[in-house]
Amino acid sequence: MHKEYQYNSVFAKLIIEYITSRRESGFKYDNPAYWLYRFDHYCCIKEVSEAAITKPLFEAWAVRSNTETKTTQNNRLQALRNFCVYLNTLGISSYVPSNLPRPEKVVPYLMREEDIQEFFEQVDLYEATSRVPAFQRMAYEYKVLFRLIYCCGLRNNEACSLKNENIDTDSGVLTLYHSKGRKDRIVYLAEDLRKLCKEYRQWLDKQLGSVSEWFFPGKYPDHHIPKTSADRKFNEFWSRTGSSKVCDKKPTVHCLRHAFVIKRINSWMEADIPLRVMMPYLSSYLGHMGPMETYYYYHQIEDAFQTVRRKDIVSPRVIPEVPYES
Repeated sequence: MHKEYQYNSVFAKLIIEYITSRRESGFKYDNPAYWLYRFDHYCCIKEVSEAAITKPLFEAWAVRSNTETKTTQNNRLQALRNFCVYLNTLGISSYVPSNLPRPEKVVPYLMREEDIQEFFEQVDLYEATSRVPAFQRMAYEYKVLFRLIYCCGLRNNEACSLKNENIDTDSGVLTLYHSKGRKDRIVYLAEDLRKLCKEYRQWLDKQLGSVSEWFFPGKYPDHHIPKTSADRKFNEFWSRTGSSKVCDKKPTVHCLRHAFVIKRINSWMEADIPLRVMMPYLSSYLGHMGPMETYYYYHQIEDAFQTVRRKDIVSPRVIPEVPYES
């Protein structure tokens, strides 16, 4: 289900055709559609009359505002650059820059075991203040949603948009279609998580009186919980933890996925399971392009250093101990 925008500039028809072609090719294309909507609005304000993107027009649109991050700027310009390539394939001469401003590398907050425990304590304590039945229902949905993200290493949008037909709570198999990179994959649920999901589905059916298309229906059952709602609730729960008062950086929902990867790799190292054997499986499980993309998630945190030190049998033999001399 895509959000539709109203395009009104001289590029309107071309933008609609372009977005339609991308979605018919299997791409979700919601974020680029939003940025092209913003560009369309900009062209209306500037009264652009020619359906061709010139270098001056592109560069004027490219200027970064004081409140815009480099990552947002890159996303915005990447959407327009790809549209320019499309216009050129139609014979409409348009400017295609060779380089774009590089996005910022954001180092996520690495949630510790204590952070995870505190977070889920707050999730379980949550009760909706509104007496509206939909909000009462969603209060319980969040308890399952965040556990599914953490225990399976799902992306936020993958969990929020999960359809009932794509999760088998009897066999514990979750099938994801058209996720990031147009990848399909199968995720297996641990037994305790499978039971939780099965009990939750039975409860949800009673609440709604019928089976919803979505495993996590939003305020209106014919729509799933928006990704932005999950982001907002995550921030709310995290702000109630003791860890939030002392950490130097606020985590996001995606940090639960990071925590899953870190915990899994650490457990393999502790058990002397060869990472070169297991990483391709983990990479496929997460929907990554390959093991190197998965290794990016594994940051050298305190647990990792301790594990590496315990497993390192080479250093003591090649690095002699230096006696202390007063």
